[in-house]
Amino acid sequence: VQLQASGGGLVQAGDSLGLSCAAAGRTNYAIGWFRQAPGKEREFVAGITWNWGTPNYDDSVKGRFIISRDRAKRMVYLQMNNLKVEDTALYYCTARSGDIRTKVYEYPYWGRGTQVTVSS
Repeated sequence: VQLQASGGGLVQAGDSLGLSCAAAGRTNYAIGWFRQAPGKEREFVAGITWNWGTPNYDDSVKGRFIISRDRAKRMVYLQMNNLKVEDTALYYCTARSGDIRTKVYEYPYWGRGTQVTVSS
């Protein structure tokens, strides 16, 4: 599966921003969003199962971010609301066969990241 993330940008704290992930090839995967801030490890943000659309969120974004998918368009979206400065990071779209996992090494397929910068 090939993945392409887009939609990053520069916003102010409290703003909203939407990210998109285009998935080409087989799409019977769990799709995840990870992020990596400068000097920090890459971390799980949210994930969704392709068939059932079951979401999973890290506690740091629960209640603010919404992950969804459009099977017909082969797209996965991450709606980010009430953004905080600490959400600033390079965001990656990733995929794995099976259920949603939260560790970097559990995802074999990665797209290029898209930068999200939140200013105070």
